[in-house]
Amino acid sequence: MKRISPREAKRMMQRMGLSMGEMPDVQQVVFKTSTKEIIVENPEVAIMEMHGQKIFQVTGEKIVEKQIEKKVAIPEEDVQLVATQAKVSVEEARETLEQTKGDLAQAILLLSQTK
Repeated sequence: MKRISPREAKRMMQRMGLSMGEMPDVQQVVFKTSTKEIIVENPEVAIMEMHGQKIFQVTGEKIVEKQIEKKVAIPEEDVQLVATQAKVSVEEARETLEQTKGDLAQAILLLSQTK
């Protein structure tokens, strides 16, 4: 098999409409999904451009994964119900519902126990 020199490879890539370069001075790359964040510290990022589309290649050693906590939307009716049942203010009911991630029974129990 014939070896291709880097110069020759670069010419072939240009003929195919492909260009490649490196993105300088990247400090961090963050990928976000619906459930977690993947953080790559001090990465090397290569960019390939082909027919108007960019392809990013990320390599790095220090990778950190964080789980994302979803904030629960709490309906106003639930806040009113908890406030009435536990005999507390609407603000206290809302805070407790946020802590319990919208669990009505647990919120009422917590508020009833603190009295």
